[in-house]
Amino acid sequence: MIEVSRFYGIVIEMECGDTPPAHFHVRYGGAVALIGIEKMTMLKGRLPPRALGLVMEWASLHRDELRQAWKRGQRSEDLGRSRRWSERETASGSLPVTVWLGSA
Repeated sequence: MIEVSRFYGIVIEMECGDTPPAHFHVRYGGAVALIGIEKMTMLKGRLPPRALGLVMEWASLHRDELRQAWKRGQRSEDLGRSRRWSERETASGSLPVTVWLGSA
C-alpha cells in the first residue's frame, strides 16, 4: 500500500488495483477501516470517533485528489507519493496535516 497522508498518528493509504467501490485505507493505533470516497462513509472496520471525524474532514478536503488516485490505481498506474508535499490546514484552521498532492 502507498501512504497518502499522515496526521495525528492517523495513516491514510491506497492500493493499486483494489476492488471497488472507490475507497482508501486508514490505520490509527490498532484500529483499521476502509472509507468510501464517493459517499464518505466507513465501508469496513472501525475507528475511534475522534479519529473518524479527523479522517472525514481530511477526506472531504481532498476528495478530488483521492478520486484521481483511485482511477490511476484502477489502471494499474503508479500511486507513488509525490515529491511535492505541503502543510495545509482544515477548514476549521485547527488541523495541520501533511498532504499528498498527486504525481510529480
